[in-house]
Amino acid sequence: MYGLRLIGTGKALPSRVMDNEAMTAYVETSDEWITTRTGIRQRYFCSEGESTTTLAIEAARRALEDSGVDRSEIACLLVATSSGEYAMPSTACMVHKALELNEDIPVMDLGAACAGFLYAVETARALLMANGGRYAIVIGAEQMSHVLDMTDRNTCVLFGDGAGAAVFALEEGAEYYSVVGTRGDMAIKVGGPRREQPMEMDGQSVFRFAVSTIPMCVDKLLEKSGETLDAVDWVVCHQANQRIIDASVRRLGVPAEKFYKNLDRYANTSAASIPLALAELRESGRLVSGQRMIMCGFGGGLTWAGVMMRA
Repeated sequence: MYGLRLIGTGKALPSRVMDNEAMTAYVETSDEWITTRTGIRQRYFCSEGESTTTLAIEAARRALEDSGVDRSEIACLLVATSSGEYAMPSTACMVHKALELNEDIPVMDLGAACAGFLYAVETARALLMANGGRYAIVIGAEQMSHVLDMTDRNTCVLFGDGAGAAVFALEEGAEYYSVVGTRGDMAIKVGGPRREQPMEMDGQSVFRFAVSTIPMCVDKLLEKSGETLDAVDWVVCHQANQRIIDASVRRLGVPAEKFYKNLDRYANTSAASIPLALAELRESGRLVSGQRMIMCGFGGGLTWAGVMMRA
């Protein structure tokens, strides 16, 4: 069995911090209203000169440096994003150029909304298995501020911009289990081929989907692995809403401390949320080599995915 192991992480954030009070300039809301319903206290929005691409490049550079892997050894690069600047070239191609990676490697964007990073991790493993090579860079990067209706308080207060990246190594015998799926639905949509229409979301439908999907993903991964949650050091979910994570904790009946949360600082960064969390955990020294983690993503599509692996 060949699996992936996490060996490096990096993150990048825009320069503009938007706390809840700043959002009152756009919609009728308050810090109390947002915090009690979502757990979000601030988010980052891109300023001039910042974009999905610039964030992805910075996060990837930091992850590569953290991993200690030479760029010549990178065998594939994937960017999970729903907010790339162009239909083509892909964000991944622009990151490839900036990092000066080898020409003979697969590079592409992958769109699976908030589950995109885990879809990309699973794809990276398949590409390494098929084409050879040991190391992959997987990035989640989003400029959600470009697809928001800043007059709709049901959506604009929930999202933020950012990027996270991870370097994975393909190793024989490495523990790795995955589940991926789709429940075709229009509960979240962004209109037009280049997002001319802003995001629309059926919040109640998404909430119901999320609180059932996280426990399902965790249970499926535990069944595949033969482990219990007691043997898992961290559960890193897509950071959408504090109530979603808290409801999942109650359903699974595990200590809340096992579930990492940082959405209070970043809000929902879609495909970037899981790699941002991984980077924070690793930078703080709380995620160390050998620890077992479960990652769960869910998002528009509706898509869902889960991965169990070790750092």
